[in-house]
Amino acid sequence: MIRSFSINEFYFLLSAVQWTLALSAIAFLGGAVAGLLIALGRTSPIKPIRLAATGYIQVFQGTPLLMQLFLVFFGATVLGIDMNPWAAAALGLTLNASAFLGEIWRGCIQAVPRGQWEAASALGLRYPGLMRYVILPQAVKVALPPTVGYLVQLIKGTSLAAIIGFTELTRAGQIVNNATFQPFLVFSIVAALYFVLCWPLSLLAARLEARYAAPGR
Repeated sequence: MIRSFSINEFYFLLSAVQWTLALSAIAFLGGAVAGLLIALGRTSPIKPIRLAATGYIQVFQGTPLLMQLFLVFFGATVLGIDMNPWAAAALGLTLNASAFLGEIWRGCIQAVPRGQWEAASALGLRYPGLMRYVILPQAVKVALPPTVGYLVQLIKGTSLAAIIGFTELTRAGQIVNNATFQPFLVFSIVAALYFVLCWPLSLLAARLEARYAAPGR
């Protein structure tokens, strides 16, 4: 039975925002931890570690996120693992985020002037101490704007989780549209909600970029 779009449908879409945010937060936090390890691996003096980190990044950056979600969700079933859409979406997005954040942070680490690396080495600091006390504190400022910018892309990327049955904002829009048959109205509201989530982060990324690009920073 087709019903008209009402306040209840709007509340349903609004309630789905929490799952989009939860999925984004889990993927970002998990991706940040793994991404830092990958970034350190990419700048490691040990060649096999560098090659492994590079291969990981190339695999996840060179394949569509949608395919990665399919492989995680259906691959778990092939392996005999009972994985629900929530867990599959979180794992797939975390793996993808770790590759992109790892490459972003690798670039930020290598953006630190070589003189800083050489001075720290001259003081006798080995790689762990070099990173902890000299390089990473400087790389953090460089990394903030692109990291916030990537978070915007991650929030929008959670919409692909609808394909494997996870009910976030896009999937909620599909459900409401199937009940009301008003696609323009429903997906306009969905788009507006994504905009409300992403626009402040885009402004923050631009402000951070302007701040740390200013002379004397």
